[in-house]
Amino acid sequence: MPMAEQTRKILIALLLTVIAFGMMIVFFTLQQSLMVAVIVLMVTLWTNEGLPLAIVSLLPIILFPAAGVLTTKDTTINYANPIIYLFLGGFLIAIAVEKTGLHKIIANKMLNLFPSSVRGIIFALIITSGLLSSVLSNTTTTLLLLPIALFLTEEAKLKMRLALGIAYGASIGGILTPIGTPPNLILMGIMEEMGMEAIPFVQWIYMVAPLVFVMFIVVGSVLGLGLKDHHIETDINARPLDSSQKKVLYVISGLIVMLLVNAPIKPYYNGLGLSEPGILLTAGLLLFAPPFSILNWMEDKDRIPYRIMFLFGAGFAIAAAFTKTGMAGEIASHLISFATMPMVIFLLIIATMVTFTTEITSNTALISIMLPILYKVAEQTGIDATLIMLVATICASYAFMLPIATPPNAIAMSSGVVSIKTMAAYGIVFNILGILLIVAVAQLFWPHLL
Repeated sequence: MPMAEQTRKILIALLLTVIAFGMMIVFFTLQQSLMVAVIVLMVTLWTNEGLPLAIVSLLPIILFPAAGVLTTKDTTINYANPIIYLFLGGFLIAIAVEKTGLHKIIANKMLNLFPSSVRGIIFALIITSGLLSSVLSNTTTTLLLLPIALFLTEEAKLKMRLALGIAYGASIGGILTPIGTPPNLILMGIMEEMGMEAIPFVQWIYMVAPLVFVMFIVVGSVLGLGLKDHHIETDINARPLDSSQKKVLYVISGLIVMLLVNAPIKPYYNGLGLSEPGILLTAGLLLFAPPFSILNWMEDKDRIPYRIMFLFGAGFAIAAAFTKTGMAGEIASHLISFATMPMVIFLLIIATMVTFTTEITSNTALISIMLPILYKVAEQTGIDATLIMLVATICASYAFMLPIATPPNAIAMSSGVVSIKTMAAYGIVFNILGILLIVAVAQLFWPHLL
């Protein structure tokens, strides 16, 4: 990026920071206003990329103590949250999957499970993208699958639908596991900070699976409307598993078994009580050691997403600042008036607010701000905190309208086959349907499991 352009973006961020401080100081304390100003600076720099993501994510360590928001110790401890190591273990597995080409085998097998018709391929790509995104990052999944999809046809209209299917599938499937997308990990970390009972890995999947698969069907059906049905060749890279791919599959299978055995099934079984971050990190580290030896530190260390780990730390630091300064309680007091409404209306308000706000801002930053507020609302009203926090977390990933809303949207746009107008037209439909489905599942299904 040219220096002049970078300077302009930083100056814009600083200007918005000053404006935000000026507006906040009228209503809130100096400490709270300074905290909001720092967050506005960070969100603007995350959004306009005036500074690298990792650099912006480390700013709380400097700015929160300088502004008297948190001490250096209280800020930095958030960058060692156990959830970050759960993510690290998951990403080491993802690196091994990519390194061995196992994802291509899985994608090919998934594609061949469906009819080789236009609608069949749309569904295959959505579901493949979604399932891969539940264990890989949705950014990685979209980058890996998009070239495969665009290779399948020369028809521009179909290319656009396939690209959107992969991007939307990645966002939909990312919520299927606690490690699938950053907001999920932020939720798990904040629940631990608040002393709430964690949602076990397997229970999480059971809770959100109905929503995920209904959304797969809805998105696939809508994207398949008005397309001519004809056969598409899908036999891509068909070959048996080699020894390295089998080794990765053994580790993943062992990990799944451990997570299943470790998960409590109340009131019948209390589980092993092992740390889930510890289990995932163990699985990831095993890939460096014999008899697996799939990963090599010198070769693969640069592929570990340290910048995302810093981003999580920043998210947890923002959440801690909202609680420590009393800002969460202040905003919660205004939301409490809505909490007196019927539960379904309150959930619709939360879901709509988060879904459309995250279209224009970082979902990680947004959910870091919202979750402590919702926790305070629940604490003061007796509403189930886990229920409303989970609704907000999922809605932060279910933004389908704009390229800046999620990395998969941006990647689909960068392919050149999708216009903003088209993405917005489909996206607003899926936003609304997503809000309604999330609230329906939360109202009808989750209360029996929490």
